[in-house]
Amino acid sequence: MQTPESRNRQGRRASGPFPGSRFRLLQRFWSSRTASTAALAAIVGAGTGLGAVAFIKAIEYCQRFFFDGGAHAFPFLGGYYVIILPVFGGLIVGPLVHFLAPEAKGHGVPEVMTAIETKGGRMKPMLILVKTVGSAITIGSGGSAGREGPIVQIGAAIGSVFGQRLKLDRARLLTLVAAGAAGGIAGTFNAPIAGVMFTFEVLAGEFTVTSVGSMVFAAVSSAAVVRLFLGNFPAFQVPAWASVSNWELLMYLGLGILAAFAALLFVRSLYAAEDLFDKWSFPTWLKAPVAGITIGLIGYFFPQVFGTGFPAMTEVLRGGFSLGLLIALVFMRIAATSLTLASGFSGGVFAPALFIGSMLGGAYGRVMHALFPTASAGSGAYALVGMAAVFAGAARAPVTAIVIVFEMTLDYKVMLPLMFATVVSTLIAARFEPESIYTLKLVRRGIDFMGQRGTRHVSPVTASEAMTPLDEAGHVSPQTSLADLEDFFERADRRAAVVLGAKGELLGLVTVADLERALVGGDLAAKVEDIYSRNPRTAQENESLDELVKRAGMLDLEYVPVVGDQPPHTPIGVLSRLDIIRSYAQAISARDRRFISFERRRAQSVFGLQPVEVDLEEGDLAVGRTLREVNPPPEAVVISIVRRGTVLVPRGDRVLEKGDHVVGLALAGTTDLLLESLKGRRV
Repeated sequence: MQTPESRNRQGRRASGPFPGSRFRLLQRFWSSRTASTAALAAIVGAGTGLGAVAFIKAIEYCQRFFFDGGAHAFPFLGGYYVIILPVFGGLIVGPLVHFLAPEAKGHGVPEVMTAIETKGGRMKPMLILVKTVGSAITIGSGGSAGREGPIVQIGAAIGSVFGQRLKLDRARLLTLVAAGAAGGIAGTFNAPIAGVMFTFEVLAGEFTVTSVGSMVFAAVSSAAVVRLFLGNFPAFQVPAWASVSNWELLMYLGLGILAAFAALLFVRSLYAAEDLFDKWSFPTWLKAPVAGITIGLIGYFFPQVFGTGFPAMTEVLRGGFSLGLLIALVFMRIAATSLTLASGFSGGVFAPALFIGSMLGGAYGRVMHALFPTASAGSGAYALVGMAAVFAGAARAPVTAIVIVFEMTLDYKVMLPLMFATVVSTLIAARFEPESIYTLKLVRRGIDFMGQRGTRHVSPVTASEAMTPLDEAGHVSPQTSLADLEDFFERADRRAAVVLGAKGELLGLVTVADLERALVGGDLAAKVEDIYSRNPRTAQENESLDELVKRAGMLDLEYVPVVGDQPPHTPIGVLSRLDIIRSYAQAISARDRRFISFERRRAQSVFGLQPVEVDLEEGDLAVGRTLREVNPPPEAVVISIVRRGTVLVPRGDRVLEKGDHVVGLALAGTTDLLLESLKGRRV
């Protein structure tokens, strides 16, 4: 029987945040997950747009403060005063980042990925302030970094903090984090489509109605806010582009190849510098000002590398700078950016990658135009394509690179060379370095972001791994009678059999349906050779299931013979629909284990718990007993049981079996107690 108090509590729960009949429409809207998430994403996008405006204005203020103010404060140094500006910037940014928000160090995007992967998208409010101030001072004092990575991190943090305040579930919180990131790119480049694509390619990796709608709403609202305050101007003033000859595509092929190696040099230089500074036994918060001396020296001789480098990029897009300067700027920018981000400054790698690409493309275009003056466009066109190609090679985001350049030019004629060079650069860079400039930092931290985001595919599973081996599946010969074939099907409990020749070669496939048709026809004297299907479709032993199911007509087949490579075309097994379904089930189980891994890392970082993993063997104390009977110590908890590839919920009545992989967490100093309760002995 319900009491008035319980009915009132139910009424309050049912009403949600908008009680009363007057708010019925709002309540209905709020109860729609897709609609409410999109609305929240639009709010996050608007907030990110305001953050982008404030950040851009802060950079402009810091540049005036350091460069104009420095010229007045140190007139006795003449032009040499720029050498000490990054030192002063480092003296502010180093302690600010180190003591208030260490995750604000570096280029931002990997930190967003880390928050998504290990913290469920939860980020601290302090990060917004520290990243804004730290990156503005970094760029304003001459640090060689971009503003895009910081704005992505700022936008993601805005989405995270907003979602946490509303106490949203993990899925919606992650959606708002991604929406904030999309709004960041859309705002800083005035390119909403590129903002959405960047988030999908680099952060999200999954396309759903809710995620698409949320990111589009965030990107549009962010770009609208930025245009309201800063005007509707592209990030770069790009001159009119025109293709001179179709032969130029071959020249852009060469540019794509060069861009790939420039991207690889940039990535490896950045992480080599990080290793160098990480190994240096010196106060962390003082490393940035020390590196600032070298950054200042580089900037004195090559002032184009200071800050974001946008003015220099605009100049090279117009055909400016000599060939020697363009080549030098490629290497100077790589060196200055690596020192800036590795030493403890805060900034992004997006703009530096575009800078390197523009200088490389400008230099390459000058050479091509000198060699083939009537068959090539000016160097500005190659600089434009080079920007996209180097960024795509470094970030493994070719679609983002293509879209962002297209949004800057709004010229469809640039698409062919742009797509060609960008994809070539991405493929070559991926061949030599599997990880991008963003994911490499995560891999070095032990986080496999690319392998864990979204639903896992079964592409790494080959046909030979999923099939039933031939000696287990069985086979028949052409001379096998129908009676023997019927016995084979009943005995093997299978609906198809491989037909082999005298030398073990594959002749075909016979099914239960073939047998039934023959028996209905009354031809009892027939043999397998009269009814089996010749030349069946086959699968190669090293062919992935992903590739297999994409082949035309393969999904309509119930059984597929698997042939080996050595010797060629020799049958080694049979792949059934059931085998494929089982592989997909294992992939889903792997995805479940990913979330268990996530919770385990979160428990370690937040609560100080230690992981315990054991494989139960015959004779262990826990084998044959329920989890309740095992009675783990109160300071520990079993969080998962993996049995034959399937993740089981660790309920109290769950009976543990031999071969179970048990994962638990225990407070420091109590791991042995949990091990003893499972194994009956210390391990």
